[in-house]
Amino acid sequence: MNKTTIAGTAIAAVLIAAAAGYLVEAGGKLTPSTRPAKAIATQAGEPTAKVVLYWKDPDGNNVYSLAPKKTADGRDYLPVYEDQEPGFAEAKPAAPAGKGKILYYRNPMGLADTSKVPKKDWMGMDYIPVYEGEEDASTVKINLDRVQRSGVRTETARMQSLARPVRSAGIAKPDERTLLSVTLRADGFIEKLYVNETGKHVNAGEPMFSVYSPQMVSVQVDYRNAVTSSANDRGDEQGALARLRNLGVPETVVQRLRTAPNPTMVIDWPAPMSGVVMEKKVVAGQMVKAGDELYRLADLSSIWVIADVAEQDIGVVKVGAPARTIFRAYPGEVFEGRVTFILHELDMATRTAKVRIEVKNPKHRIKHEMFADVEIDAGSEDADRLVVPVSAVIDSGNRQVVIVDKGEGRFEPRAVKLGMRGDGSTEILEGIKVGEQIVVTANFLIDAESNLKAALQAFTAEPQREAKQ
Repeated sequence: MNKTTIAGTAIAAVLIAAAAGYLVEAGGKLTPSTRPAKAIATQAGEPTAKVVLYWKDPDGNNVYSLAPKKTADGRDYLPVYEDQEPGFAEAKPAAPAGKGKILYYRNPMGLADTSKVPKKDWMGMDYIPVYEGEEDASTVKINLDRVQRSGVRTETARMQSLARPVRSAGIAKPDERTLLSVTLRADGFIEKLYVNETGKHVNAGEPMFSVYSPQMVSVQVDYRNAVTSSANDRGDEQGALARLRNLGVPETVVQRLRTAPNPTMVIDWPAPMSGVVMEKKVVAGQMVKAGDELYRLADLSSIWVIADVAEQDIGVVKVGAPARTIFRAYPGEVFEGRVTFILHELDMATRTAKVRIEVKNPKHRIKHEMFADVEIDAGSEDADRLVVPVSAVIDSGNRQVVIVDKGEGRFEPRAVKLGMRGDGSTEILEGIKVGEQIVVTANFLIDAESNLKAALQAFTAEPQREAKQ
């Protein structure tokens, strides 16, 4: 323990002992004092407006006295006034009886609790009266030089959006909205396959296979007869055209029928969309029935990442929240996306919810079933909140406090109610206002001085209460 700590402890002991009515002599011996604890006379020549707390040894030794005294070699002890005490918050005694109107009674230990009538706390200590015109008892005053040396730094309580990162694991899945099954609406025979492998990319309109279908040929003949009929019945022509389109006959075949005398026997079937062949279920020469799935296509220009978000975090995740995804195949590369859906049920085994994130995949680098690390910026799209840095909050478990800088070395510990936390800041729901200066470093020191002040005032209030009785 260093000298400063020892000296500070000794001074605190003197103050508390003095408040309790004891005298500290050389060597640290405690003897009952016959002097009242509330006021101490000053030496001759000293201003009577100041109150002397005690006298100290002129050589700086840990020897103190509650009355004027001389050293062994005849030198006077030095007086320490109320406004000169270094290292401690001001500990003024409670106002004497008759000093104005009592406004309220405050907690003797400095807690944010007041009462309009006299009461005791849970330890049996009486609440301390606060008189009209008296400085706010919750305020701690510290010498400005000591504030600077202690490294006290403040920041302004401000309104801003507060993003809380929610992290989870995810798996890449195909975008279900782009899946398409290629089928025929009539029985037929596959003559040739142009797309003969899974994973091949096709463009819309490119031929995938050629097919011969007797039903499609028959409808083409009916349409051709209706077009060239001498009666020129428009009703028959429109009916035949409708049957062609109901069978899904490609538009290129229909246009050719308007001028060609013969139907198309073998039709080259075009790809209905651009995408990748996810499944191939047909081979050349196969006879297929109407409705049989021949291919399954998917557009991979965007993919879904399905993230498993823990139950305790799902409340802050909202649709539209930005998300960052890092796939383990591409470490260090971030793929930006957004939350597009939150499943309406939890997994009973893992207590997680499925959250869908849509991510762009223009070069098809992201493969299905890839593992990913997901970070969702929960709250970034919400309205601004009143926030302070996390370091500003003193959390004792059942009580959260911030220190408000009131200027000129005055600080007020204030109980607050916390909300959401993220980005190195925490939301304040109750206790402070926008624009107030909040201590973010050395706040534990100020809080300790506040508690010391409350303890000293509780001791000094005791003799007055006994005198009043």
